[in-house]
Amino acid sequence: MGYWITMLLVDLLTPAILLGFGILLQKHPPKEINDVYGYRTRMSTKNMDTWIFANTYCGRIWQRCGFVMLPVSLAAMLFVMGKNENIVSNVGGILCFLQLLPLFGTIFYTERALKKHFDANGNRKI
Repeated sequence: MGYWITMLLVDLLTPAILLGFGILLQKHPPKEINDVYGYRTRMSTKNMDTWIFANTYCGRIWQRCGFVMLPVSLAAMLFVMGKNENIVSNVGGILCFLQLLPLFGTIFYTERALKKHFDANGNRKI
């Protein structure tokens, strides 16, 4: 049972982080372009307008993903509660991998939104 609890906590960590940082980025995007915190790509760091847009947009996606993934991950782990360690490991590992897809997929959607709203120099499109 201890192994299952550990895997449960590990599998709930990514959705919780996505949800928490999603809310933080959306409601309080970093006030300055920096190298430590925030959504940092070449396009998002062009100017403050692209920076705020990218962080808010990314935060909205992360919040939604975390909100959906948290109960799904919990349900999947409850389904294997009491099973042997191999089954718990396999389900937990698959969950961890699947949780990384929206985490990295956010880059594609945020960059697409930036290109839709800004030109290559970071000026808003009219």
